[in-house]
Amino acid sequence: MKQLIGKRALVTGGAKRIGRAIALALAEAGADVAITYRGSEAEAQQTVADLLALGVKASAIVCDVRDEASVNATVESAVSKLGGLDLLINNAGAFQKLPLEQITAAQWDEMYAVNVRGPFLVAKAAYPHLKQAHGKIVNLGSLGGVEPWAGHGHYCSSKAALHMLSQTMAKAWAPEVSVNCVAPGMIEMGGPHVPYANLGDVNSVFARFAERTPMQRNGSAGEIAQAVLFFATASHFTTGQLLVVDGGLGL
Repeated sequence: MKQLIGKRALVTGGAKRIGRAIALALAEAGADVAITYRGSEAEAQQTVADLLALGVKASAIVCDVRDEASVNATVESAVSKLGGLDLLINNAGAFQKLPLEQITAAQWDEMYAVNVRGPFLVAKAAYPHLKQAHGKIVNLGSLGGVEPWAGHGHYCSSKAALHMLSQTMAKAWAPEVSVNCVAPGMIEMGGPHVPYANLGDVNSVFARFAERTPMQRNGSAGEIAQAVLFFATASHFTTGQLLVVDGGLGL
């Protein structure tokens, strides 16, 4: 069913991996979609072509979510291209594995700049448009924001902060805007596994996590997209929720 016909969505980091899957799922449901990218121009243009093939309006906008001026310009561009804004998906994020004692202050700040400050800046810029449309925000958290992973101190802390920020937004911006959060577990995204490049042998990592997961496999980008779509199409009364999509890994 085309549950999102007439809706206008902005997906940060929508050029590839989970962001691309989310953008395509929204378009398949009928939404017009703008995506942002920072360095993945070729992938962004391919995603736009695939979105257009689904019969919706689509565009790609270069954006650095760490930079307030870039974010403000991006939101205004998206609103102009789409004719308004009903949905914001804060997907752009950073991931890194490092022993806690080896994390530098600069690395700590960078993780928070992308994973917490970025979603805050984008949501703040989008808020007036979402308020007018009685729209929705879905933030992408992580199982790592629920469970402490010893080798990912700055990542886990930043995602935990994003989970709390999501609840704060939900309370502060009700009743006009609903805000929820999807927290993926271990996700196999196909192609080069750039987010997991510093984990060692990626295939063995995937196998180890699948064995630990009650569902006996890792998740897919499409399954995360379906969770986002759930919130995008749910009753506006559904707000302030954290949906962990991990096959039971966190149990």
